[in-house]
Amino acid sequence: MEAVSLKRKPNWVESSVEQPVDVSVPKDIQPPALPAKHYDAETTEPISCGLCSLDELLSWSSSEANPLNVAAIPLVPREPRLVDCQRRTLVSHDMMGGYLDDRFIQGSNAEAPYAFYHWQYIDIFNYFTHHMVTVPPAVWTNAAHKHGVIVLGTFITEWTDGAAVCKTFLKDEKSYQEVANKLVQISQYYRFDGWLINIENALSETAVRNTASFLAYLTQQMHEHVPSSLILWYDSVLESGELKWQNELNRSNRMFFHACDGFFTNYNWTEENLEQMKVFSGMQGRQADVYVGVDVFARGKVVGGMLETNKALDVIRKHNFSVAIFAPGWVFETLSDKNQFRANQDEFWALLSDYLYIHRPASRLPFISSFCQGFGKALYWKGQHEMRKRWFNLTAQEIQPLYYQMDLGDKCWLRSSCCPEDVWKGGCSLLLVGLMPANLSSPICAKIFSLHVPLDSKILVVLVHKVSPGITISLQLQTTDVSYCSHTDAHEVTLSSTSPTEPHLAKLISELCGNRNPEGWTVGCSQLELHSCVLREVCVLIHQDAGAQDSHFTCRVGEIMVLDVDSLQPPSDPVEDLRIDDVVWLRGDAKSPEGASPRLRLSATLRWNYPLQSVRHFKVYWRRLRGPDPKTPHGQLELVAWAYSNQFRVTELVVPEPPCVLELVVEPVDRKGFPVPESLWGRREFSYSEEP
Repeated sequence: MEAVSLKRKPNWVESSVEQPVDVSVPKDIQPPALPAKHYDAETTEPISCGLCSLDELLSWSSSEANPLNVAAIPLVPREPRLVDCQRRTLVSHDMMGGYLDDRFIQGSNAEAPYAFYHWQYIDIFNYFTHHMVTVPPAVWTNAAHKHGVIVLGTFITEWTDGAAVCKTFLKDEKSYQEVANKLVQISQYYRFDGWLINIENALSETAVRNTASFLAYLTQQMHEHVPSSLILWYDSVLESGELKWQNELNRSNRMFFHACDGFFTNYNWTEENLEQMKVFSGMQGRQADVYVGVDVFARGKVVGGMLETNKALDVIRKHNFSVAIFAPGWVFETLSDKNQFRANQDEFWALLSDYLYIHRPASRLPFISSFCQGFGKALYWKGQHEMRKRWFNLTAQEIQPLYYQMDLGDKCWLRSSCCPEDVWKGGCSLLLVGLMPANLSSPICAKIFSLHVPLDSKILVVLVHKVSPGITISLQLQTTDVSYCSHTDAHEVTLSSTSPTEPHLAKLISELCGNRNPEGWTVGCSQLELHSCVLREVCVLIHQDAGAQDSHFTCRVGEIMVLDVDSLQPPSDPVEDLRIDDVVWLRGDAKSPEGASPRLRLSATLRWNYPLQSVRHFKVYWRRLRGPDPKTPHGQLELVAWAYSNQFRVTELVVPEPPCVLELVVEPVDRKGFPVPESLWGRREFSYSEEP
């Protein structure tokens, strides 16, 4: 593929409908003038990356960082708070060197990607690679933050080269503070929550003397600048500077533990190590801050691992320690049939579920989820295909339900899983399957979400579903008294059409619930008035029709929404200040037929302003307005992609030959589902001609 850089003035290209971007396509071939480490060399697709050297770290500045890798989702509150959890769960994601399909910030068309979606079980997520500074890809930070999970990058030094790095930056206070300050700045800029510090090399006398001070300074600065941040130390170096993994917290490594927020042990521990730690005076009442490492690959002499990882957790929890699960991507890497990835992953986490503790997202209304796991065989919107190709983007992941299989006795059973074949929105729906005996006198209660959502108003509940013949469903909302947490109620929500008396509300609710059977899905709505309580559980009640026999059933849940009726209003915010930057032209591609004229392709970054809290995503479109033949009418809007922040890089868009005028369009997709009038969309014209 030939790359043609754009000669343009000024460097930051802006326009309006009245003043279109006006550029020329040069005749001479030049390479793209974009930072190679932040963009794919062939497509200019934005990518995540780490830093590989001390010089690179010390020279890092926000002006040269990658704004497209900044997390768009802030860390949501959760219940219980991390500080109140006495037995925590950390996942350290180490897979094949890291920065794989997940490095593509805007997603990819990966055929078989790895994704994690059992967020309700974990408290901390660490992205681990062997780059010296590992910056978590924004897709992971966005997915974790949406579920109230803290995200840590990794700072690692190793072996001979690592010892030289440590000798340099730990030689004195000024040097280690410079490194710490850069780590704080990187975390602030990319909006993740802290660092795992992993020094796996021997330290000189001077270096080890300054290590605890470095940790203490880094921890203090992170706490000051990044709320809810954590600094964890990995069990490797002793206070003498010797590299010697201890598999426990003891007198030889306690100085590092005392200087930061937590200690991640090595993996070759025995139960005796845990017993010794429990009575170790250096613990200082911080047992929850000791994360006992479990290598899922079971390398070396370990307890459990692989499909017996539960054995390790059984021992760790018996002694009331936190756990650090290292490389759970083993499920993906070693179990050969990638088509069974979801089933294998669900089985693995089901083995551990008895030892994991559910935490609850604690955001206020609205609560909305269509169960999307951030990847799929196609992209859907309200039951219809928007794109018929495989896709992967963890930023698209929505609040995840509970996945499980339960034996309810007397032949009755229930399983919840993801269904990528029949989808309401995104990449999958929630599939409930099971067996209902004929003599079952009460409905099956399928728990979907554990939450902590304050309610003090009239609410609208929306359930989108499909069910097999012979059953009906309703929703059950379980609430707790907000003042005393002593009174629990279960509210069964019968789903039907709802008709509020207020005319403006009637119109709005009609837009959400008016089409009752789109694409075979049933949209059920109901209003409730609940005050001074907290929504704790959302369940689906599955009722068997009278006279039914023992029967298998299926129920697909496409979306659940709990909305504050008083806050319902049509979208009124416009997309503002749509700008175009970093334009690159490409000629042809490897797939062009032999002898065919090379096609012209456009890549450009769009940026705009819009309140992200009110939007689910954006749809980015393009169309031809004029040229190259002036007699040709305007083209139709064509969908380019979904975007999840106020910026998006269009890459390799095949466009007409010059001279031509295009229109680039950004449509906000309202979080609650109300249509956004076209008058509020962002539009920019983009004209180009052959360079003289």
